[in-house]
Amino acid sequence: MKAFPTLGTRASPLAMAQARAVADALEKAHGWPAGSVEIRAIRTSGDRIQGSLAEAGGKALWTKELDLMLGAVDTDFSVHSMKDVESQRPDDFTIAAMLPRADVRDRMIGAASIEALGQGATVGTSSPRRAAQLLHRRPDLHIMPIRGNVQTRLDKIERGDADATLLAAAGLDRLGMAVGNGIALETMLPAPGQAAIGIECRSDDSQTLALLAAIDDGQTSRCVSAERAFSRRLGGTCHSPVAALAELDGDRIRFRAELLSPDGAERVAGDWIIDEPGEATRLAEALLADAPASILAVFENLP
Repeated sequence: MKAFPTLGTRASPLAMAQARAVADALEKAHGWPAGSVEIRAIRTSGDRIQGSLAEAGGKALWTKELDLMLGAVDTDFSVHSMKDVESQRPDDFTIAAMLPRADVRDRMIGAASIEALGQGATVGTSSPRRAAQLLHRRPDLHIMPIRGNVQTRLDKIERGDADATLLAAAGLDRLGMAVGNGIALETMLPAPGQAAIGIECRSDDSQTLALLAAIDDGQTSRCVSAERAFSRRLGGTCHSPVAALAELDGDRIRFRAELLSPDGAERVAGDWIIDEPGEATRLAEALLADAPASILAVFENLP
């Protein structure tokens, strides 16, 4: 058995920053020398594809190459942005730990707020959630697909390809980019799992499971588990405009969520207090029961 583990990650600047944060946390927790954890970076299908991820295969495009490395024992664990991880994962793998969650909000780049955007402004985003949320509040806006890493998107706004874009505050902070204006959660709920870094290993690897347990933030894991249970019950895909946020309220969980039609015209939402992450399943059922056909149409394979 080698002395120190190897982690797998995407090769983007943000993914590398997240991988380094996990490696640093492990090294500190176990008293290992700095740089002990080997970082093995690859370019995933999601990084290579320039078109719509939803049409090309969805969230699995971010994970499948990392899964192959993990399954082949080329790595000991994978580091993921939890919002990019499918809600239903192979039984061979386990989300063993999550780092403390960062700022869950979106930030507006190019304008002070949604309200400050000019009439008919063009907003660049390839997120069905963000597009629907924007159009729900501002039906006059034009949505333009925009892909690429964080710096690429910022460059496109700087060039005037679009008037504004939305990026996750957590990603910007991890890259040391103090740009944009935070959007209040009352205005725009995040994607399930947003701002959480997850660490996944083989389910039968007891040694790595024990190592990772030392860096697990229980509060983050509990809340993100609720959001993932909610998403699994919806049967949503990358086409589905879904927002959800679980936060601790004492010993209980406050769970807010919304489903929207792709054009933002219709919306169903709820704000509940629950005791266990698994209870989020019935919250998904409650929203589906209230949802009009325009919203139900974007959810596939409903149980």
